[in-house]
Amino acid sequence: MRIENNTVVSFHYKLQEVGGEYTEDSSGGEPMLYLHGYRGLLPGLEDEMKGKSAGDKFSVEVTPENGYGLRDEDGFKRVPIKHLIGRKKPLLGDIVTVNTKDRKIQATVVKVGRHNVDVDTNHPLAGKHLKFDVEVIDVREATMDEVSHRHAHGPGGHQH
Repeated sequence: MRIENNTVVSFHYKLQEVGGEYTEDSSGGEPMLYLHGYRGLLPGLEDEMKGKSAGDKFSVEVTPENGYGLRDEDGFKRVPIKHLIGRKKPLLGDIVTVNTKDRKIQATVVKVGRHNVDVDTNHPLAGKHLKFDVEVIDVREATMDEVSHRHAHGPGGHQH
């Protein structure tokens, strides 16, 4: 079976910044699972999956525009520590959740002060040209539940 809309795909991947070292490798655990056609993956990766079958191995380079986006220089904010969820005194480089008036957002701590922290709300891979080495493990038809929920369900229920 080939990957097309409304198929569930399981795959392993290795991720690196183009020209850099591998930073992620899923091969030591369970394969990733997604429902094709619903943008559950980065657009540049999902587009390359189309037409592949179980057993296929390939590499794809993903530009920032088709990956985690371009860096937004307005993504740097000063936040009172009391607006952080969880850890009260974060450390430089920590990923924190900030409670804003509209929603909760994740950010990286770039400076720690006495009462405030400076955070970067950009995804850590924003602005980076990425390379994925992919091995497709399995492809199957999605169930009606998966299509209506717009995501794949793993063994025994949901996988998010």
